[in-house]
Amino acid sequence: MSLLKPTVAVKNVDDITPALLRSLGTEAILLDVDNTLAPPTSHIPYEGVMEWIEQVRAEGITIVICSNNYYKRVKPFSDSIGLDCVAMSLKPTPFGFIRAKRKFGKKPNSVLVVGDQIYTDVLGANLGGMKSVLLEPRSEEHGWTIKLRRALEKSVRKKTKLLAKGELYVNKKHGYHRRNGH
Repeated sequence: MSLLKPTVAVKNVDDITPALLRSLGTEAILLDVDNTLAPPTSHIPYEGVMEWIEQVRAEGITIVICSNNYYKRVKPFSDSIGLDCVAMSLKPTPFGFIRAKRKFGKKPNSVLVVGDQIYTDVLGANLGGMKSVLLEPRSEEHGWTIKLRRALEKSVRKKTKLLAKGELYVNKKHGYHRRNGH
């Protein structure tokens, strides 16, 4: 498996259905903030995010925010939506993921990392033995480092097919395969 290949790719976080989470064996989710739950620097989640969080919680799945951003950005946002957080997680290194996993004590293969960046979220998940969901960026970002990462991501994203809402991945002997969830 390529370290840059996500387990699954969908457009938005609310396209991750309970059926998809079950098919991936998810017991806990580590969520990025910027361009995953809210626009960069915003403390207001994207439409549908709060409903999605409640739906996931109803499935008994633990959710923790795991962000490379500063505590002063992440903590007020996580408090406003009722989630625990790990800031300055240093993704793709394992340090932030390890700190986050301590909060819920799950095995790596039952943890799902959700985010919009290949070189932080997906790479970090793969290095840590976790599954990943790659999202499409929803808002434009202006920093030079993010623009460079987005340019580098283009070739990988071209090879990654988005799942339609309701479509599942089923665990087969050699990985995950598409299947209609209906």
